[in-house]
Amino acid sequence: MSVSIRLAKFGKKNAPTYKVVVANTKDKRNGRFIEVLGFYNPHQKTDSFSVNKQKYEEWQKKGALTTPAVEKLVSGKYNYTKYNPKAKKVEASTEV
Repeated sequence: MSVSIRLAKFGKKNAPTYKVVVANTKDKRNGRFIEVLGFYNPHQKTDSFSVNKQKYEEWQKKGALTTPAVEKLVSGKYNYTKYNPKAKKVEASTEV
């Protein structure tokens, strides 16, 4: 059984929050998990990420794989950018 440390999506529509969980790699993103290690809220300005470092390191020693997003969050290199859809192209109408 391979285990990964990843983000599980929770929260409301258009305002997601995430839990840092240890889960089987074959389980669904929001499915069963073994343990909750912390949380991440991209909408708060301060203290938006928290993880239990002791449990995180313990699971890594046991061989748990870590997703790139969680690695960036733990190392402090992750920068949240809000999604802005591209503006629709407006065609100039040329009337004769």
